Amino acid sequence: MSDVFLLSERQMDLIRPFFPLAHGVARVDDRRVLSGIVYVIRNGLQWKDAPKAYGPHRTLYNRFIRWNRPGVFDRIFVAVTEQAG
Repeated sequence: MSDVFLLSERQMDLIRPFFPLAHGVARVDDRRVLSGIVYVIRNGLQWKDAPKAYGPHRTLYNRFIRWNRPGVFDRIFVAVTEQAG
């Protein structure tokens, strides 16, 4: 996965407090899935066109939908923007 975009550990540390708690089954690798979501959105791709390195496209889509409804991504973007100045 060296040529695939991944969020840095510093970026993950910044956004981790906004993640919802996992209930029941543990989530798959947050860094990989969130990097895949960013990659798809940044490049204007359909979910099914996401590189396999990010995992199944349905996982990316489901996580995006599940976290977008309660505003998780909105809170992450606000925090990142505020820190950037």
